[in-house]
Amino acid sequence: MNLVRKKLVYFYFILSGLVILIGIGSLVAPSGLKLGIEFSSGSTLSLDFTENVTQDELRQELSTLGYEAVIRNLEGEAYIITLPVITIEEKKQLEEALTQRLGELEELDFDTISPAISKDIGRQASIAILVASVGILLYVAWAFRRLPSPFKWGSCAIVALVHDVLIVLGTFSILGRLFNIQIDALFVTAALAIVGYSVNNTVVVFDRLRENLLLEGSHNLAQTFNRSIVETLGRCLNTSLTTIFALLALLFFGGITTHNFILALTIGVTVGTFSSIFIAPSLLLTWERGLK
Repeated sequence: MNLVRKKLVYFYFILSGLVILIGIGSLVAPSGLKLGIEFSSGSTLSLDFTENVTQDELRQELSTLGYEAVIRNLEGEAYIITLPVITIEEKKQLEEALTQRLGELEELDFDTISPAISKDIGRQASIAILVASVGILLYVAWAFRRLPSPFKWGSCAIVALVHDVLIVLGTFSILGRLFNIQIDALFVTAALAIVGYSVNNTVVVFDRLRENLLLEGSHNLAQTFNRSIVETLGRCLNTSLTTIFALLALLFFGGITTHNFILALTIGVTVGTFSSIFIAPSLLLTWERGLK
């Protein structure tokens, strides 16, 4: 099984490039990402109606009252309503108006995040991902310090991580346009988990590659890369598939509040497995010797 032939490496790069370009196109277009209130500021109001109320009916009534809202169904007649920032008094008035129009209701939860707080959350999230990436670069460079140009290994691992995060971001941008899916604080948690999971698989492949290079030398680099990938392929796939099966169970049978978090993890683990096996080693091979 030759996984690093010249044509195959081109295919890996072109496939990933096309997917990333589509995602970036969606990201840079107007309304690129649907941001939750943690990043855009706003209020969330969870209501449980006594009578049968559909999502369309609730959206229509909110529009009549002058509110542009994002509505998610919790279960039954319970909904999470995302609104621009409203005060306690405005919330009471809204609940009274909805009670008159749609019947009795119960308030389950109410949260408000101001623009200043949402800006700080976004800044802290960016710093967290940046620090994680720098830490990974330094760790991989240190772990492979016995080999020539260890920072090449760390840089290729970081490129694979950026590849994974860009694809997840692009996918969520497209899903936001199609299904109004938002990113929230849990999305940042998912992104950091994806970074950790992806680099774990990448290090496994790189570690086997290091062992083979130390034993065999670099006179036939492409063959050594291919053998290393094949030897770790079963381990990476088995680990990822068991994780994905668990995530799919949570995605289909878990609660609505963690749905986007689990969706991001599922996409990230899938893409991370691909990049660890095909993108990071192929990029390192190309950097070391070219596609000869």
